[in-house]
Amino acid sequence: MRTRTGLCYPRVVGEMCSDRTVVMKRKKDITIGESMVCRKRQRNSLEKVNGESDLFDSLPDDLALSILSKLSSNSGCPSDFVNVLITCKRLNGLGLHSLVLSKASQNTFAIRAKKWSDSAHRFLKKCADAGNVDACYTLGMIRFYCLQNRGSGASLMAKAAICSHAPALYSLAVIQFNGSGGSKTDKDLRAGVALCARAAFLGHIDALRELGHCLQDGYGVRQNITEGRRFLVQANARELAAVLSSAVSSGISTRSWLSWNLHQHPNPHSHPNPLLQLTGSGCPLLSDFGCNVPAPEAHPASRFMTEWFSYRGGSPGPGLRLCSHVGCGRPETRKHEFRRCSVCGTVNYCSRACQALDWKFRHKADCAPVERWLDEDGEEGGEVDGGFNGDGDGVVES
Repeated sequence: MRTRTGLCYPRVVGEMCSDRTVVMKRKKDITIGESMVCRKRQRNSLEKVNGESDLFDSLPDDLALSILSKLSSNSGCPSDFVNVLITCKRLNGLGLHSLVLSKASQNTFAIRAKKWSDSAHRFLKKCADAGNVDACYTLGMIRFYCLQNRGSGASLMAKAAICSHAPALYSLAVIQFNGSGGSKTDKDLRAGVALCARAAFLGHIDALRELGHCLQDGYGVRQNITEGRRFLVQANARELAAVLSSAVSSGISTRSWLSWNLHQHPNPHSHPNPLLQLTGSGCPLLSDFGCNVPAPEAHPASRFMTEWFSYRGGSPGPGLRLCSHVGCGRPETRKHEFRRCSVCGTVNYCSRACQALDWKFRHKADCAPVERWLDEDGEEGGEVDGGFNGDGDGVVES
């Protein structure tokens, strides 16, 4: 075939054949697709007839996000939330939405130390990036103390503290009191008292107890014994109220541990109300009046640190020690960072609050005085003065 100018069109027999093949293939695909659509319609019609239609696909995303947010905020353990994520692709995508992760409870990411992995780290990081203050605090503690990433861990705890997260404020106060992550000269007692006061204002029991001891001893703040005792009484009251509310909500009887034994008090008849009787230089704990309040539940970050270092021989490093309070888990970041018992010298604590709690629950029955080392003249010294008691006395610098 020629054009008007006399040129000939090229003969493309192969391309014409291939075009026909493509057309035939497309017709075949259309036929197969139509048959599949027909089968799907028939199946859906049968399901509607039998009353077994699945309405999950028609569920709006905002409603699904609301349900998942409620689930993440009430999860008792990570598996409760993970089991939903692995159900289907849609729930996995919606479950990792920032709105859902921002409302996740601390039990949702209460990861065990033996199951720590990069995926767990990424999940905690996603929760922290979504604005979850509990995740910021937990990941900050893990990075600061376990992974020894001091700067990143402190910044995450500061991010939670800015949002008025009481445990983060108290942890930063302990870091300032001890100069953790630096040298002994890096201690900032005034900053520690300020952070502790903010956490105490938010109702943190350990911060209330720490602030009371600081005021009694004049540690980082002007000494005010009366005000310090008031904070210690308030810490006892809040501790008892928290235990009573949890016992009532769980239906547990309090008669087994709420028993007042006036003979345990050093001077039970000196005041008509033993709760108002303050003896010595501090304020006795509830256990000193015979009220056997159970130990508070440790935070998931504290449990993680305790397990993390127990799997590594129970020591954070050569010459370093862990806080002797079993519910704390904080390690030393340098040698002789924590204070030790002035009587036995075998236990050490990161804070006065940990010392008071450990004395009440464990060390009160184990503490025994030891003799001093020989002095330069070869004479044997007497026993160490002071000692632990419910008032929080008896810690000395290492």
